[in-house]
Amino acid sequence: MSIPTIDLGKSQDPATRPQVLQDLRHALLEVGFLYISNHGIKESVVNDLVHILPSLFGLPEETKEQVALVNSPHFLGFSRFGSEITAKVQDEREQFEFANELPDAYGLTKGAPLYTRLQGPNQWLKTDAVPCLRSIVERYIAALEDLASRFLDLVTEALSLPSSSLSRFTGPQDRLKLVHYRPAADAPVGAQSQGVGPHKDSSGWMTFLLQASDPSIKGLQVLSKDGEWLDAPPVPGTLVVNMGQALEVVTNGVCKATTHRVLLPPGDYDRYSVPFFQGVRPDLTKDDLKVLWQHFDKERWHTRESEEGQRIDSPFLRANYNTWGEAQLRTKIRSHPDVGKRHYAEVFEKYVNDN
Repeated sequence: MSIPTIDLGKSQDPATRPQVLQDLRHALLEVGFLYISNHGIKESVVNDLVHILPSLFGLPEETKEQVALVNSPHFLGFSRFGSEITAKVQDEREQFEFANELPDAYGLTKGAPLYTRLQGPNQWLKTDAVPCLRSIVERYIAALEDLASRFLDLVTEALSLPSSSLSRFTGPQDRLKLVHYRPAADAPVGAQSQGVGPHKDSSGWMTFLLQASDPSIKGLQVLSKDGEWLDAPPVPGTLVVNMGQALEVVTNGVCKATTHRVLLPPGDYDRYSVPFFQGVRPDLTKDDLKVLWQHFDKERWHTRESEEGQRIDSPFLRANYNTWGEAQLRTKIRSHPDVGKRHYAEVFEKYVNDN
């Protein structure tokens, strides 16, 4: 099986749009992972972001730690190598996490559910070593928000849903990660390192990934419906799109959330990637998302998933938590226990011990 590429430019032409919709529908139902080309993001917006990544991650540790993730109840900021855990194993990556800017008081309303504190303002480095960092990141986020909205409308049409059926579930905050991978220095000779372990995205509706390294540097893999791990190498001019857990819920399990991972081959190199996560309303319950289940009658829609994919930790899909926000908070705390201990002590033990 190969990973399909959808040319979004062809969706603008009435003559080619039906074929784009048919190809997208196949990718959503049978693959769950795709490349998109001609996505409409200005080349300068992408290049400006890619250009700053080596300088940003090359800053002294003490400078990067000025905006350490542990300072933020919103899980926004810098996390060092080995500080994030996926599938109970440390990831060989460091990263900066950003979001569309929200006021400091956002999510801190007295009496509001604890998960509303996940939304809030960014932390920004105070350094001249990476000029225009904030403006470059904010321009990229704005461009991806526009792309994500356009793409979700296309998905809605490909699934034969009424207009705006899916977009009403999005918001209020989208997230962006700037990620730097390096193979573990102490890995056994010839062994691969876990860049990030097998998972399904719980931070957004759709994920749009820019692989910002030389095409020869592999690492990203997607799990096929048959249980085969497929390489998804960088393809210049494209973004990789995968489906998040909310889409699986709203489609009654027809469009499976994509299981994927990053395995780093041995060597001396730097790998950069930039995933953008389209936000989901944190107050949504599974019942809210069930409104479209009649459309996705499993007698008419056929879908499948590998055994390995079915075993991936997915608390919201399995109804362990009532709201999307609480399920996401649980995932964040388990991924970054230091942040959880500092800002969410009252639920820390509950979430880290929930297996």
